[in-house]
Amino acid sequence: MTENTSGDAPEPSKPSKSPEPSGVDLARVALRAAKDAARARGDAAQQKKQARRGGLRSGARADGRDPMALGSAINRLITERGWEAPAAVGGVMGRWPQIVGEDVAKHCVPERYDEDERVLAVRCDSTAWATNLRLLAPTLVARLNEDLGHGTVQLIKVQGPGGPARRYGPLRAPGSTGPGDTYG
Repeated sequence: MTENTSGDAPEPSKPSKSPEPSGVDLARVALRAAKDAARARGDAAQQKKQARRGGLRSGARADGRDPMALGSAINRLITERGWEAPAAVGGVMGRWPQIVGEDVAKHCVPERYDEDERVLAVRCDSTAWATNLRLLAPTLVARLNEDLGHGTVQLIKVQGPGGPARRYGPLRAPGSTGPGDTYG
């Protein structure tokens, strides 16, 4: 032991900046590393064993090759392909009478949805209903976006009734639409 002859107080030891892990903490870290290494060795051994048996086979535990319910398979496909908006609009087409009301649904039917332009095309059975739906279009767009998410439908394109089928024959002028000129 050395004595302090100058009469000064002994210097306190400098505290370390970060506490070093104690024995218990070191043991936990080592155990976690050993478990991870064993799991990795087990996975590699399992794959080698399956390769020797002639490929992957089904076992008692669930894995990615097991069959799944149709609904979850369809939901997974929709998510993977990015079809959420078209699928939602398709659901709206199925619920059209609840969204627009029974009276409007009797006379107006949604035909298609253009995802790029975000336009819903609706066909009406008469020009009067087409005019009525054109007046209701901003309200319907707001209601549809409330149901589907903001910006899903930006415009409703209303189409009037289709004209009669064009008949081709010897007395027709090429390029004429005949009585179909008055529809739409």
